[in-house]
Amino acid sequence: MATIHCIFNAHIDPIWLWPWQACIDEAIATCRSACDRLDAHPDFVFSQGEGWIFQQLERCDPALFARCAAHIRSGRWEIVNGWWVQPDCNLPSGWGFERQIGVGLRYFAGHFPGLKPRVGYNIDSFGHAATLPGYMRAAGQDRYVMMRPQEHEMRLPARLFRWRGFDGGPEVTTFRIAGHYGTGDNVWGGHIDRGLTELPAGCEHTMVYFGLGDHGGGATENQIAWVRANQRAFAGHQLVFSTPTRFFDAVAAQKIELPLVTGELQHHAIGCYTVHRKVKTGLRRAEHLLRQAELAMDGAPAMPGMPAWEPRLEEAWQKVAFVQFHDTMGGTCLPSAYAQVDDQLGFANAIADEAVQQRMRAAMIDLPADPLQRIVCWNPSDQAFAGWIEFEPWLHVPWNDGTVLDERGAEVPYQKIAREAVTEFHWGPPRLLMRLTIPAGGRRVLKLKPASPPAVAYAGVAVRSTVAANRAGVGFDAADGKLLFAAGALPRPRLDLIDDPSDTWTHRVDRYLDGPAESARWNEPTYIDFGPLMASAIQTGEIGRSRLKAEWRVHADDAWVELRLHVHWLEKQKVLKLTLPFPAPAADRVDGIPGRWLARPNAGRELPLRDFTINRCDDGRQLAVICPDAYALDATPERLRITLLRAPVMAHHEPHLGNGPRGVIADQGAHEFRFRFQLGRDIAPQECDAIATGWQRAPLCADLTRGMPTRVM
Repeated sequence: MATIHCIFNAHIDPIWLWPWQACIDEAIATCRSACDRLDAHPDFVFSQGEGWIFQQLERCDPALFARCAAHIRSGRWEIVNGWWVQPDCNLPSGWGFERQIGVGLRYFAGHFPGLKPRVGYNIDSFGHAATLPGYMRAAGQDRYVMMRPQEHEMRLPARLFRWRGFDGGPEVTTFRIAGHYGTGDNVWGGHIDRGLTELPAGCEHTMVYFGLGDHGGGATENQIAWVRANQRAFAGHQLVFSTPTRFFDAVAAQKIELPLVTGELQHHAIGCYTVHRKVKTGLRRAEHLLRQAELAMDGAPAMPGMPAWEPRLEEAWQKVAFVQFHDTMGGTCLPSAYAQVDDQLGFANAIADEAVQQRMRAAMIDLPADPLQRIVCWNPSDQAFAGWIEFEPWLHVPWNDGTVLDERGAEVPYQKIAREAVTEFHWGPPRLLMRLTIPAGGRRVLKLKPASPPAVAYAGVAVRSTVAANRAGVGFDAADGKLLFAAGALPRPRLDLIDDPSDTWTHRVDRYLDGPAESARWNEPTYIDFGPLMASAIQTGEIGRSRLKAEWRVHADDAWVELRLHVHWLEKQKVLKLTLPFPAPAADRVDGIPGRWLARPNAGRELPLRDFTINRCDDGRQLAVICPDAYALDATPERLRITLLRAPVMAHHEPHLGNGPRGVIADQGAHEFRFRFQLGRDIAPQECDAIATGWQRAPLCADLTRGMPTRVM
């Protein structure tokens, strides 16, 4: 007989239509119920395994934790996944995925020595990045269970298949759940029938999932009784209590030829890529800060008075891994629940910031005294930095446009730009713009020599009439809105406001409307910087009810034109897109994804994005956009559209009309975006990735005055 593996589980959303505190109560109730079922039925087995859940049990109900632990050690409670939570599988960074898996597996290994879950398990996540098989295999996991995208969202050759993200890449045996990861208390035969569909030829095993889900509950006595009563009710099949590991062991023993799927598994709920932007920008900042902190503290000698950073960073990563949860990152939780999410990210950021800032200053002690004031710039990163740094040294005496000297005494070109503070204090610090190259983990020490004008005038950017351009001809024409490159000119990217009547998730569609669109209305531009290293112009404008401010910049010797966009968002049920027409048809592109990049066709679908996109035109030119503050895009052969903001009702799930009297509209208020545009040839993904990383993981700068003459007030 063929075997139907009945998997009893509890899918517990730690935060969704309830705050995280409510989930502690539900986790305790669910795990107590699971233990009661296991105690009462010696042949019954259960599967569940997120580290965060067990940490709550350990801290809040140690006796219940001990009961769970006994069943885990006996093999009747299977730890599946073993990650901290079931995360969003599109938006975290590559190292964020590694830490998600790592903090969970370290937690379980600390409590259950030798426990090494082989089954990755993200049964409710909204799509799966192509890099996931590699991260799982690196953690010792070669099996995977997922559900979304479902059958109506992505066609797969079979329910059970081999999944690789890239040709020749790491592979995991993957099962897509049919229907749902749970049932109500009254099970019906159709739930079993769906699990028997789309199996590969010769496969005599399938999985069907049971349990009360989302807000916990787990297995019920009625469900257990139904399985017992229907063990032989399906012709040619038998129902057995089982676990994912038992299922994968069974199909491996059959040695059936499984079909191969290569690439990402998309799509489900395209609105989740961009809604509630604050949690996405917050998570990205926390991941970069914590990565800097890890690199800063790696191998650093212990310092008197410095805390032990390893446990603090582990706790910070646990907070970040918790925020990676798919409903949290997807922007679908209660609006009120996000205040606590912000606190958790703030906790992680504070720990990381303290680590890198204190480590930097502890290392600066080794620098000798010097009569000149210095700026110390440090790059706590695993990538070299080559880019622009802005810093305001605190000067208590007029500097009189002196010189900046490097370690060898050579002049460093700089430009003074407007200070952040709007004051008239004569001793206020200038804001310096400089281009620096700093190796990974390296440091630069610059000296400020007052009242000593630079010996050589550096002219890297010039403004003539309405055109700002560098010596390579890269720039912009503020009058007609063109972006200028050696490979040709582009019209200024257009901002389009489009109707978006969908719910929070944007169910049942794979793209937003093409139009009609309302475009931005701009005022005349004003130049505020004129070189020699950077020229910039600012425009204000409006779109719908929202206010806009765009600052265009061109830097000396750069191939990129930069845009810093401020949007004060006041819309409802709209989506804001930044649209660029291609100079020639573009059939495909390369997009950043977590930890890598991926080739995609320009087929019009909305897809998640990390940091950059490179579109390949038929005439050999490439249009590249670096956009670390935007998280989704769509493209056709004629144009590219980057999604900036959405304004659905939060926590609105169709078929409800979204007209609740206390409904909150998403993302109202101020938002900042950064872009760099390039039209050229042979633009490498590695270059785009390095620029985006340097932008988000900028070097740290600090003043150093040790050795300067004593100043008498």
